[in-house]
Amino acid sequence: MFFSEAGARRQTWEVSPSEHRKWVEVFKACDEDNKGYLSREDFKVAFVMLFGYKPSKIEADSVMSSINSSTSGVSLEEFLNIVRKKKEVQLYRNEIRHIFTAFDVHYRGFLTLEDFKRAFRQVAPKLPERTVLEVFREVDQDSDGHISFRDFEYAMKNGQNEAQSSRSTFGNSGESYKL
Repeated sequence: MFFSEAGARRQTWEVSPSEHRKWVEVFKACDEDNKGYLSREDFKVAFVMLFGYKPSKIEADSVMSSINSSTSGVSLEEFLNIVRKKKEVQLYRNEIRHIFTAFDVHYRGFLTLEDFKRAFRQVAPKLPERTVLEVFREVDQDSDGHISFRDFEYAMKNGQNEAQSSRSTFGNSGESYKL
């Protein structure tokens, strides 16, 4: 898949000291009884404080099932790791949104084949138009002639996963186009 070689590169994100302090302060504020861990409800409150929304039942279940079974909740170390990963995902999604918005020059909320061709002419001018058309059709999951942000995000995320898999199997010798 050509699109797997394109796009946002998931990067590790370094937490600033002030951000780290903020996370620790939120943990301590939510650990009212100084237990050294956050219960499920404490975790939900901390999540709201940091991200502005209550985690879904699925998110909370996932976190609670992944914690050390010797404690009754999320330790500070586990909490900091969960928050860091959540922030990385947010930053990666924002990067994908930024790329999509750069391609959507008419601010319609979707990309047409012409938008796609224009973008590829800028980043890969020697790429055959037939290849661009194939990529467009692959990304346009519902075949409506438009690539929604959801289509684009899916292609970027899954393409990135495929690219990482193929690099680990075949090495990084393939040509890469960063959009």
